[in-house]
Amino acid sequence: MPLDATTDTAPRLVPPVPRWAQDIVVAVLVIVPAFAPVPFPELRPSSPLVHALILLPAVVLPFRRRWPRTVLGVCIALYVAALALGTLAPGAALAIAIAAYGVADRVTRRAAAPVGIAAVAGLIAASIVVTLTTGMDTRFLQVGLTVALAGALGDAARSRRAYVEAVVERARRAEQTREAEARRRVTEERLRIARDLHDAVAHQISVISLNAGVASSALETRPERAREALATIRSASREVLGEIGSMLTVLRTPEEIGIREQPGLARLPDITESVRVAGWDVVVRDEIGLDTAIVPLGVDIVAYRVVQEGLTNALKHGTARRAHVLLRRDGDVLEVVVTNPWQGAAEPRDLPTSGFGLVGLRERVDSVGGALEAGPAPGGFRLAARLPLTAHAATTPGGLS
Repeated sequence: MPLDATTDTAPRLVPPVPRWAQDIVVAVLVIVPAFAPVPFPELRPSSPLVHALILLPAVVLPFRRRWPRTVLGVCIALYVAALALGTLAPGAALAIAIAAYGVADRVTRRAAAPVGIAAVAGLIAASIVVTLTTGMDTRFLQVGLTVALAGALGDAARSRRAYVEAVVERARRAEQTREAEARRRVTEERLRIARDLHDAVAHQISVISLNAGVASSALETRPERAREALATIRSASREVLGEIGSMLTVLRTPEEIGIREQPGLARLPDITESVRVAGWDVVVRDEIGLDTAIVPLGVDIVAYRVVQEGLTNALKHGTARRAHVLLRRDGDVLEVVVTNPWQGAAEPRDLPTSGFGLVGLRERVDSVGGALEAGPAPGGFRLAARLPLTAHAATTPGGLS
C-alpha cells in the first residue's frame, strides 16, 4: 500500500449510502458531460485521445478512499492533459473537486492543507499557461475556486465526524464512570453493612453466650444470679434485634442509607456494664472524661467500635475474666487501648490476630487516618488504636460510609 494510503474506519452513527451507489453517481457526473451536446467547441472532446482522458477519472475515482492523494494527482494530470489538447472538460474538473473533497475528508488537516493548496495553485498555473499559449478561455478562477470549496467542505465533514465521535466517546466514558461509581458505592455499602453487622452482633452474641453459661450454672445454687444473667440475655437480645432491624430498614429504603444513628463513646458505660453483668471485671480508665466535644463524629464512632471489638475478643478468647479499657489524649491523637490479661502462663484461646472483626476494624481506623495495633502483650492481649483529633479527621457517620 502506498504511503498516502488511508482507511476510512471511523464509526458512523447513521448507516452511510453504499459505496457502490456513490461510485455510480460519481461516474455518471463525470461521463455525462463528455457526451452532452454543448454549443461551445472548447467543451467538446476534440479527439478519441481526449475522450479517453476525460473518461479515465470515472475509473480512477473509486480508489479515492484508499489512495486519496494519489487519485487527486491523477485527476489533475488528466484534466491538464485534456486542457493542453484544447478541451475544457467539466466532468474532469468535477472529478478533481470530488478527489479534493476525499483528501480533506480522509486525511488530517495538517496533511491535507498543503495538498489542497498545491492542487489549486497547480491548476491555476496550468490553466494560465494554456490560456497564454492557446488563447482559450480556461476559466481557471472558477475551477480553482470549485476545488478549494470542495476541499473546505471535505474538511468540514471530517471535523464534524470527529466532533460527533468525540461526543459519543465522552458519553461512553461518562456512562462507564457512572457504572464504576455505582459499583464502588455498592461495594462500600456492602462492606459498611458487614462491619456494622459484625460489630453489633458479635459482641451481643458473646454476651448472650457468656450469660447463658452463667445462668445455667447458677440456676439452682444462686437463682438471683441466674435471673440477673437472663435479664442481661433479654436486654442483649433486644438490642441486637434492634440493630438488625435498623440495618434492614436502611436496606429497604436506599434513600436513607448513611443517616442511621450509630453509637459513640457516650454509650461506653452500656457496653462495659453488659460485660460486667456476665461476671467480668472491666476497668475503664477515662482520661478525657468522655468529653466527646473534642472528638470528631467519625472518630467518636470508630473509638466506640474499637472498645466493642476489644471486649468482644476478650469475651471470646480471654481466660482471666478481666479487661482494661484506656482512653487518653496524646496531643492531637486519641488513644484507645483494650487489654485482657490471661491467667498465669496460659495463653488466650485462639489468639485473635486476624479475622473479619479485626479486618473491618482496621478499615474503620484507616478511614479516619488512624493506626491500629493488635497482638499479644506482656501478660495478655492488647488492642490499641491511635485516632487523630485534628480538623481533617473523618466526620462521616461510621467513619466509612
